[in-house]
Amino acid sequence: MREDFIHYLWKFKKFNTLNLKTSADEEVNIVNVGQYLELSGPDFFNAQIIIGNQKWAGNVEIHLKSSDWYVHHHESDVAYENVILHVVWENDTAVFRKDNTEIPILELKNYVDEEVLGNYNSLIAPKSWIFCEKQINKVDEFTMKNWQERLFFERLERKSKPIYELLESTNNDWEAVLFCLLARNFGLNTNGESFFKIAQSIPFSIIRKESFEVENLEALLLGTSGLLDEDKEDMYFKDLKSRYSYLLNKYQLEKNSYAPVQFFKHRPDNFPTIRLSQLANLYHIHQNLFSKLNDSITIEDICKIFQISSSKYWESHYQFDKESPKKVKKLSKAFIDLIVINTIVPVQFAYARSQGKEISEGLIDLLNEIAPEKNAIMDKFIFFGIKPKSSFETQSLLQLKNEYCNKSKCLECAVGIDLLKNN
Repeated sequence: MREDFIHYLWKFKKFNTLNLKTSADEEVNIVNVGQYLELSGPDFFNAQIIIGNQKWAGNVEIHLKSSDWYVHHHESDVAYENVILHVVWENDTAVFRKDNTEIPILELKNYVDEEVLGNYNSLIAPKSWIFCEKQINKVDEFTMKNWQERLFFERLERKSKPIYELLESTNNDWEAVLFCLLARNFGLNTNGESFFKIAQSIPFSIIRKESFEVENLEALLLGTSGLLDEDKEDMYFKDLKSRYSYLLNKYQLEKNSYAPVQFFKHRPDNFPTIRLSQLANLYHIHQNLFSKLNDSITIEDICKIFQISSSKYWESHYQFDKESPKKVKKLSKAFIDLIVINTIVPVQFAYARSQGKEISEGLIDLLNEIAPEKNAIMDKFIFFGIKPKSSFETQSLLQLKNEYCNKSKCLECAVGIDLLKNN
């Protein structure tokens, strides 16, 4: 038994509300259960309860045992002075306010049907992956779709917070914010943070000024990453190193403020040399990239913008001084999809919010155009009968797993509540 189950019972009145009595044998009638705050202080705010012949307005506190009042030191906390009813599963001691008046206690265990308890015990049975893994595919489609929308925007809200922090540090320059976030995306999991720090260490005003010469952009990115530190015979390497030295002096940039990049365990097409060259070419070809992407509402529009490749030199190289069979190294459709999911959609959402605009349906439509993501979490959901049809659904399921299932928030989840009602 967990306290959140008592919250659920009270919030939805999932108990026999007839003939309720306090531990002191006074009749209880619930006019309003109150507002569930999920903040510090009493659990339900501004409830209205008739106890005996007296109507009370105030707060309701919920515990598994009435003695938890003292375990949590509520007796000395002024926030709990306006509690009018203490709702518990088991009443094991009387509870008093600071002025020594006794707080009425409602012991719920005598008013809850065995069926409700059985559903709850079934839901929280020992799990191998998530509590509802054997039942989740029984949730009706309408409930699941509505919950997925809520989950999707919760995930975007979470992703927006670091975007707004970055916006503040860049003097509200959305182009600079996009540059840093795209750099992280181009670095993928292994080099993402390193690429992000590289982008942050180069003022975006310099990227703007130097974008007309792609070699200068490559020199800045590769130089800041430390990839130009050694001495090599390769002529392209020497040219970039010379440009980097010139640009450091021109803009009075600090040398060696980079975070090391990794080649290990990467497929050659994901080597940092290739990804940084592609990023340089993206900003060489597209000035005002933020504006262009913010106006793009279909995946086709976005794919056209990202039809870029690495520089000519990298068609026959993955690393300096090591020639390889010639190959034009374009961004793949799968890589562009990752950019849309992890950078473009969160940035469009954050920008719309900052402007007071509503683009929710457009973002859902955009991700519904992208195939579902493939990862270990999606493999598990598919195994248990939930088969996502698009990236909109996979993003929702990631939020479900990370923020609800992993944290055992079954009774704050539409899936858990639905299963509790309908088992």
